[in-house]
Amino acid sequence: MKIYICLLLLIIPLLMFAQEAKSSDAILGTWWTAGKESTVEIYKVGDEFQGKITWLKTPLDEKGDIKTDPKNPKPELRSRKRLGMVVMTKMVVKGENEWSKGTIYDPKSGNTYKCTIKLKDKNTMILRGFIGVSLLGRNETWLRAK
Repeated sequence: MKIYICLLLLIIPLLMFAQEAKSSDAILGTWWTAGKESTVEIYKVGDEFQGKITWLKTPLDEKGDIKTDPKNPKPELRSRKRLGMVVMTKMVVKGENEWSKGTIYDPKSGNTYKCTIKLKDKNTMILRGFIGVSLLGRNETWLRAK
């Protein structure tokens, strides 16, 4: 009987850890950005989360060419294609259904913002982009695409 109790005491923490790992991965998947102008796939690299553009409502610019990154502050990156571009980097788990310490890049403006994410529910993400202090930022709601 003592062996069963010991085994149970060893298994319970493992199950709790597995549940925690699962909830920390809750943002993985493909998300519609605000206005459904694009989708971003969020994936994990080590302990960090990144996101890349996987679909654009308007993939071509006004000249009919594939959209690139002309407003990037780094001239050597201005010719890179938007489709497939990594726009979210270095997000880490902050707490249950919360991620922080990362950045998000806006190819429309060429600006990079600090970023936090909170899941409202499993299909609704509140993403906050800001410069400096979080109070001086703005929220966007992203919806799960898949």
